[in-house]
Amino acid sequence: MPSAKLGGSQAIEQRKRKQSNPTEAKPEPYPQKTISELFATSKQGVKSLEANNLPGASPSKRPKHNHSTVQTDSTSAPMQTLRAEDMFKFPSPKPRQAAEVVDLTTESPKSSPVRNKFNGIRPPKIGPLTSSNKLQVRNMKPALKADPDEYYNTVWKRLEASLLAIFADEKLPYSNEELYRGVEIVCRQGKAAGLYEKLKNTCNWNMLHNVTEPLTRISGNDNAVVVLQSVVRAWSRWNKQLETLRSIFYYLDRSYLLHSASLPSIEEMGVTEFRTNIFMPQQLKSKILQGACDLVSADRSGDESARNDSLYRDAIKMFHSLAVYTKFFEPRLMSESEQYYVSWAERTISETDLAGYVESCVKLIDEEIRRCDMFGLDQTTNKSLEQYLEDILVDQRQTRLLVVDDVGDLLGKDRPDTMSQLYSLLQRRRLGEKLRPAFEAFIVKQGSEVVFDEEREQEMVVRLLDFKKKLDLILEQSFQRHEGLSHSLREAFETFINKSKRSNMTWGTDNPKPGEMIAKYVDMVLKGGTRAIRTSGVGTEDAPKAPDNEDQEGESEDEDVEISKQLDQVLDLFRFVHGKAVFEAFYKRDLARRLLLGRSASSDAEKSMLTRLKSECGAGFTHNLEQMFKDIEMAREEISSYKSMLEERQTRTTFDLSVNVLSSSAWPSYPDVTVNVPENVLKATRSFEQHYKMKHSGRKLEWKHALAHCQLKAVFPKGSKEIVVSCFQAVILTAFNKNDSLSYPDLKAFSGLDDTELKRTLQSLACAKYRVLTKEPRGKDVNDTDTFAVNLNFTHPRYRIKINQIQAKETKQENQQTHERVAADRNYETQAAIVRIMKSRKSITHAELVSEVISATKTRGVLDPADIKKNIEKLIDKDYMERDEEGRNVYNYVA
Repeated sequence: MPSAKLGGSQAIEQRKRKQSNPTEAKPEPYPQKTISELFATSKQGVKSLEANNLPGASPSKRPKHNHSTVQTDSTSAPMQTLRAEDMFKFPSPKPRQAAEVVDLTTESPKSSPVRNKFNGIRPPKIGPLTSSNKLQVRNMKPALKADPDEYYNTVWKRLEASLLAIFADEKLPYSNEELYRGVEIVCRQGKAAGLYEKLKNTCNWNMLHNVTEPLTRISGNDNAVVVLQSVVRAWSRWNKQLETLRSIFYYLDRSYLLHSASLPSIEEMGVTEFRTNIFMPQQLKSKILQGACDLVSADRSGDESARNDSLYRDAIKMFHSLAVYTKFFEPRLMSESEQYYVSWAERTISETDLAGYVESCVKLIDEEIRRCDMFGLDQTTNKSLEQYLEDILVDQRQTRLLVVDDVGDLLGKDRPDTMSQLYSLLQRRRLGEKLRPAFEAFIVKQGSEVVFDEEREQEMVVRLLDFKKKLDLILEQSFQRHEGLSHSLREAFETFINKSKRSNMTWGTDNPKPGEMIAKYVDMVLKGGTRAIRTSGVGTEDAPKAPDNEDQEGESEDEDVEISKQLDQVLDLFRFVHGKAVFEAFYKRDLARRLLLGRSASSDAEKSMLTRLKSECGAGFTHNLEQMFKDIEMAREEISSYKSMLEERQTRTTFDLSVNVLSSSAWPSYPDVTVNVPENVLKATRSFEQHYKMKHSGRKLEWKHALAHCQLKAVFPKGSKEIVVSCFQAVILTAFNKNDSLSYPDLKAFSGLDDTELKRTLQSLACAKYRVLTKEPRGKDVNDTDTFAVNLNFTHPRYRIKINQIQAKETKQENQQTHERVAADRNYETQAAIVRIMKSRKSITHAELVSEVISATKTRGVLDPADIKKNIEKLIDKDYMERDEEGRNVYNYVA
């Protein structure tokens, strides 16, 4: 406790009072005295203090405990003299009977008026210090009396006994706290290095005698898995022992080893000892690594009796902890895995086909990745194993994976999952592009079989649509929309769909058949609507099904959507067709029938198809088709004008006439068929022709009765019917208005038809679904000796009946004529291209001429070089060009 200037507070109050009265004289200053000097001036005052406050106390008794010595240096200052009795009079509520008397007159440094349990003195309130004080605090902790070396030896003996108990898995002879305190004190004494060295040596001794020797004896066993299991068990035991060691030597670990750059921690020391004494010996190391690899082999082979997943998982953790995974275990595992993959691949290829090999490879890769994740193998191991698998199973075996015939068989078996696995395997090494040759060969082979199948000619488009849909599904699901494979699909489709073959299907011409069949399929869709689509078997699974209670307008909308969707699919096939001339010829003929006979299911669908063709082929391609629609519209105006004229003249007719005036340049050409038209019909046609020529002078009308159709009212014994028939059928039926039975010669003379048309017409009336006539003798064929009569027993639940019209179906002769006309037009086009090229080049070689002609006419289809040569010969005969006189293979243009 620092000393204070006595009377400081009183002096301050006196000075304040003196300052308030300036007239008073200031007292003389005198030097300030210390406490010892003050107490020395009056021992009588101290004795009085002792007598008053501490009765019965011994004056020589001094405080027993004085923890600090306080020295105070003071300078002299004027202050008022106080008596010691007044300074140390402290009121006490309970005066003590016996108190010790402290002699304050001595200058002992240990005497201090500090209140404690011995003297009970409380320091007085003193004023502020006017000088600097020095406080000295000394550590009074008692020093150990025992010898440090002796204590160190005693602590180590306890620690050694405890270590032996830990290594023997016995109970500790001393408590953990006692051992920990001993380690702490030894470390504080500066003997941490020696203690660590003793601990390390003891652990090394234990590892050699208690762990290494038993494991070395076990390693003599041929079963490496047993050795691995024993080592893993020893590692687990050693880890538990290290936990106890760390708790006892924690102070050593944290205070000494933590700040040492060269010495490892206790845990690192323990790992090092185990790695050095257990894993590094060659005899144990080879067994340990072999045991781990044997567990992998057991898992790969599926040997449940040899599998031990928990042991393998613990072994991997031990390798990581011992820091031997990357240096020792991983190379050993990679080496054995490579050997296993090579033998597995050779065995699997020899035992299975391509599909089996692909599925087995995918399964093996999945199992290897699963094993890495399950047992905690490093990502480097996982990547290395994948590299080995891709190199051995895919890269080195790509010739097996890319066999054209095997890939084609896999595509033909409709196994998209297996195909997807094959593509995924190849894409691991960016080899998916190499599937193009096999993919294209499969498409060309399958497509050519469809195109040139004469027996199923009518199903060509349906089969091609199904085939295209299947390939799109493979491309999307199996090949993941690979760009290169997408190009190969289009190229392969263009290859087979434009193949030409002179056969009965094309009447000996080289016209591609798909163009014709696509046009006929579009005709079927536009005539029959959704009913025809469902009947054909294409798109039925995607067709919307309207509920039973849906109104007619909703059904119409659904039908338009379905027809539009089907036309889009057909247009995909149409894009692959190079020779559009065949499609154009047949589409124009079919469109004419639909427009003239009113057979279109939807006018919107007709216009929509025309818009698609215009967008795909250009305005020049659809010019004539658009003119056909305009002619039908103008024909309605013409017949309306004719009927208005009849009404103005009040002319009555026995029937309702409807005439379509067509432009001969836009419409297909039709042959003239001789027929004896009834007189009333001839009269009506002459009246219309006269009316038309009055409005359009200089035009000539040619009547095509083969395209006409009419409605007749027929009276049968079992009921009247309204029959829709063609012009030829109507002529035949009118012959029975006056005769109940007629022979074939009689009908021929009455109708004026040739044998072909007459037999077809009679067959449709007497041998088809609706038999309004009977034939004798019965049969499907019409002969010259047959006799025909009205079927008096004819009946049908419907009032209005439509008998199959002959002109609504294409005949073989018409088909042949169309193909021949297209081939002829193709030759004219080729000759025109040759003349244009020769006119611009004047002189050209044969190879260059053929190449330029093919390039100039490719939009209408690829020409055969043999056909080009034939047209060159024709032009030479016509003196448009000539061969060079020098005998070179060169042509010169003749101006």
